[in-house]
Amino acid sequence: MAHAVLAVVVVSLSLPLGFYSSQSYVLDDKQGLGRVFDGIGGLSGGGATSRLLVNYAEPYRSQILDYLFKPDFGASLHILKVEIGGDAQTTDGTEPSHMHYENDENYFRGYEWWLMKEAKKRNPNITLIGLPWAFPGWVGHGKNWPYDFPDITAAYVVNWILGAKQYHDLDIQYVGIWNERNFDSKYIKVLRSTLDKVGLTVVGVIAADSNWSISSSMISDPYLRDSVEVTLGRAHYPGTTTVSDALKTQKKLWSSEDYSTFNDEVGGGCWARILNQNYVNGHMTATISWNLVASYYEKLPFGRDGLMTAEEPWSGNYVVESPVWITAHTTQFSQPGWTYLQTVGQLAQGGSYIALTDGKGNLTVVIETMTHDHSVCIRPPLPVFNVTSQNATFLLKGSFASIKELQVWRSQFNFRTKNPSFFEKLTPLKLLDGSFTLNLVEDEVYTLTTITTGRKGSHPDPPPSARFPKIYKDNFNVRSPPFSEAPNFADQTGVFENYVNMTDPGPHTFTLRQVITERPVTWATDADQTISVIGDYQWHNLMVTCDVFMENTKTGGVFIAARVDKGGQSVRSAKGIFFWVFADGTYKVTSDLAGQTVLEEGQSGTQAYGWHTLSLTVKGQSALGLLDGNPLWNNTVVPSPKNGWAAIGTHSFELAQFDNFVVVAE
Repeated sequence: MAHAVLAVVVVSLSLPLGFYSSQSYVLDDKQGLGRVFDGIGGLSGGGATSRLLVNYAEPYRSQILDYLFKPDFGASLHILKVEIGGDAQTTDGTEPSHMHYENDENYFRGYEWWLMKEAKKRNPNITLIGLPWAFPGWVGHGKNWPYDFPDITAAYVVNWILGAKQYHDLDIQYVGIWNERNFDSKYIKVLRSTLDKVGLTVVGVIAADSNWSISSSMISDPYLRDSVEVTLGRAHYPGTTTVSDALKTQKKLWSSEDYSTFNDEVGGGCWARILNQNYVNGHMTATISWNLVASYYEKLPFGRDGLMTAEEPWSGNYVVESPVWITAHTTQFSQPGWTYLQTVGQLAQGGSYIALTDGKGNLTVVIETMTHDHSVCIRPPLPVFNVTSQNATFLLKGSFASIKELQVWRSQFNFRTKNPSFFEKLTPLKLLDGSFTLNLVEDEVYTLTTITTGRKGSHPDPPPSARFPKIYKDNFNVRSPPFSEAPNFADQTGVFENYVNMTDPGPHTFTLRQVITERPVTWATDADQTISVIGDYQWHNLMVTCDVFMENTKTGGVFIAARVDKGGQSVRSAKGIFFWVFADGTYKVTSDLAGQTVLEEGQSGTQAYGWHTLSLTVKGQSALGLLDGNPLWNNTVVPSPKNGWAAIGTHSFELAQFDNFVVVAE
C-alpha cells in the first residue's frame, strides 16, 4: 500500500526520493484546453473475431460482456466498432452480409446486432461505429473493387444503418470507409449525400479508414472536407504519430484500428503506451483496439490479439487479460466529451502523461512508464527509447489549484518477479499547495483522479480450461436459432447458415446451408472453395461424418475434411485430408483445399439433389472413406499435416447443404 505523506506518494520504499532524478510538470487550463476526447473502444470484426463469444452459456457470456462494457467495472469501453459483414474472409473468418444478393435484405444475420445491443444494454451512451471490410460480389459487378458504382455501394451501406435502427433500435453514430489501396473521394461524397437524403445527417463519416492519404486532398477540396467528420479514422497502427496535413484539416483524428498484439503482459504494455502516446505524439482523440475480445480459434491468424480472451465456449473458460485493466485506467475516469489539457507530454526519463477534464472541476491524470521491450506492439517497428526510474512533481494550476485530494489507481507489471498487480486502488493522495510528487519506476501505469466511482469489478472464477469435446454432434435441428451460424463452426470462405428446408419435411428439414454463389469483393484472399472449420487444432486421429446435399447439377461438389492446418488470410493454402464428392458422379481425395494434390479419385455415383452420407477416418498415416455406409476408398497414405481442425465445404461458391455432422476424435 502506498502512503500519503504531505505532498509525496512513495511508490517504492526501497530507495529514498532523492535517489532518482526529478522533474516538475504543470497541469493547467489557464491558457486554454487541447482537443476533445472521443473515447477508447474495441473492434468486433475484420473479421469474425467475436465468432465463439455467442456460443458461451450463461452466466459466462454475460460476465464477459460485463468486463468489456459495464461502466465502472472492467474495460468500461466508450466505443464499439463492428464489421458490416460482407460475406468474405477479412482476417479470421467471414461475417454474413445483410444483402447476400442485390434483391435480398435480412437484418438478423450474424452476431454483431446482438453484440451492439448487449453493449448498449450495459452502457446506453456507448458510441457505435460500422465499417465494411468487404462486400458481396454483386456490389463490385464482377470486379474486386467496390467503388466503381458509388451509388450502389453507398445504398448498400446506408441500408445497414437504416436496418440497425428499424429492426434493432440501434443508432449508428459513425460509418467508416475502408480502402487498403487508397481513398475514393467520389464515393465519400456520394455516401455523405446518400446519408443526408434519408435523414441520417447526424451519422459521421470516417475517412479514410485505412491511412492518412486523404488529408492533403481534404485541404484542397472543401466539399470533400465537409463530407468527412473524422479524418484518418484508421491511420492503421499509426505508431502514435500523425502527419502535418492531417492536423491542418482541423478534423478529429482517430486511431480507429490499433493494438492487434498478443494479450500477455507485453501486450498490456503496448496498449498502455499507445493509449497515452496516441494523443501526446499524434493528437489522436480515440483509440480502438483490434480486437475487442479474442473469441476465435487461437490457431487462426493473430490468436489472442484481443483485450481479453474467450475462446472456449464448450468449457465456459475465459481470461480477463491485462489490457482490460489498462483500459480501465482511462475509461473509468473520463468520458467522451471531456477535454485534454494542453499541458500533456513526455516524462523526462521516459514515459508519458495525459490529463483530461470535464470542465466542471474534475481532473484525471494517466501516467505510463512502459519500457521499450515491455511495450512492443505487433506493428509498426518501435524505435529504441529508454525509461528509467524518476521523481515527477505535478503542479496543479488554474481551476485545478484548489483540488485537495486525488484518488490513486496503479498497475505494476513487475516483469522481473513475474507477479503483476493490475488496477489496484491505493490510499487517496492529499495535495499540499496544489502539488504532488510520484516516485515512478519502470513499467507502471498510474491514474490520479477526482472521480471516486472507479471499481475493479469481478465475477466468480469461470470454469477451468478444457479441450474441445472429443465427441461432437450437431444435427442443426433448431427451429428458431438465435444466430444464423451453427455453434462453433468458423466460416473461412463462404457463409454457412442455419436453414429450414421447407421442401423436405423429413429428416433433413433443418440443415446448415452454404449460401454464397459468387466471389465477394475483399482485400483478403478468399479460397476458391468455401470452407468452415471446427474443433481442436491438435486433433490427429479422428472420424468425421456428415450428410451432404449438392444443389448445383453440373459442377456441384462438396467435401468433409480432417487435419485442416490453416484458416483466415492463409486459407487458400490450407492442407489436410479432404474427401470430395461431385454431382457428376465422381470423387477425389486431396491433401489440400485447392484440390491440386490428388491422393485418390474415381467414380462415386453421387449426384445433385440427393442426400449422401460421407465418412472420413484418419489414423496415423492412413485414411479411408465411406459413402452412404459403404467403403469407397481405403488404406490411402496421407502426408502432413499431422493435426488440424475438422471442416466442411464446397467445391466453389455454390449452394449446398450439410446435416448430421459428427466428429469422434481419439
